[in-house]
Amino acid sequence: MSEQTLSVQGVVELASAYYGSAVLFAALDIGLFTLIQREGNRISGEDLARGAGLDPRGLRLLLDACVAVGLLLKDGACYTNTPAAASTLVAGAPQDLTRAVRYNRDVYPAWGRLAELVKSGKPVEAPEVHLGEDAGRTRRFVLAMHGRAMGIGRTVVPLLDLRGCRRLLDMAGGPGTYAVLMAQACPELTAVTVDLPAVSAVATELVGEAGLSARVVCRPGDYHTDTYEAEAFDAVTIFGALHQESPEQIVAILKRARHALKPGGLIYILDMMTDATHTRPAFSALFAVNMALTTHNGWVFSDVELHGWLREAGFEACATRAVPPPMPHWLVSARKPDHLLRQ
Repeated sequence: MSEQTLSVQGVVELASAYYGSAVLFAALDIGLFTLIQREGNRISGEDLARGAGLDPRGLRLLLDACVAVGLLLKDGACYTNTPAAASTLVAGAPQDLTRAVRYNRDVYPAWGRLAELVKSGKPVEAPEVHLGEDAGRTRRFVLAMHGRAMGIGRTVVPLLDLRGCRRLLDMAGGPGTYAVLMAQACPELTAVTVDLPAVSAVATELVGEAGLSARVVCRPGDYHTDTYEAEAFDAVTIFGALHQESPEQIVAILKRARHALKPGGLIYILDMMTDATHTRPAFSALFAVNMALTTHNGWVFSDVELHGWLREAGFEACATRAVPPPMPHWLVSARKPDHLLRQ
């Protein structure tokens, strides 16, 4: 039985919870947190409206709403970013999540059609829209994944055992961000990251901007159908991708990964996961709905289920580690048996 229950007041607050999301999205649309930071992180609403060419009344309402939801602080007529806003919502900040939050804004309309999903069982938005059909939406999606991966990757990469790893395959590698971070951490490592052509094209740009084009190759492909070189990689990573696949597809993808790994090689899977009830953590359970709204097989699985699929695909020594906040990701590792040791 779930331990999370709502009071009457909680029901009212939940019904209007989207108010806060809309405030955050609007603030990012006008670059509010970046503008405040550029002014020494303290400025009056009137001065900010004058300098940014915004309507004073409209801006004041937004600023006060940002204070109300905990994004800004107010002292007299002046506003300042909270520490969390300064570190995550200012462009170029150490944990810049502005692009990742904009992805949430892009899927915002789909959530208003949740009842359609429940009635039809089909996504209300075709996944092709953000996977190549709409160039602008695809680019925003890939850049959002880049922003999210930059924040998560700095805590995940140190958890990986890449000692002796010379060649790595990053399946459904998205913007190539994780591959870049791993290459930066391991100077001897080269990586091949594979994703759909439109996604891979943006990834190639981002890898080039990082100065790692010689060591991180972004290959267009599809991990549902690609055939990789047999026993050619020391490690395989699948980060933030399997939550859009059915169990049968996941097993097939894992078998392709096993084929590509050298005996004794490791696979690392990073993803949103739940416990066995599929209701906790709450964010992961809600993210499952988000995936179902925008992909054909989207959901969020448990780490116990993933361990079972890994064993079915021929892996052993499965283990789970929690990834530090803010995102509730779990890191699962497993090993391809070393047949040389079994002879």
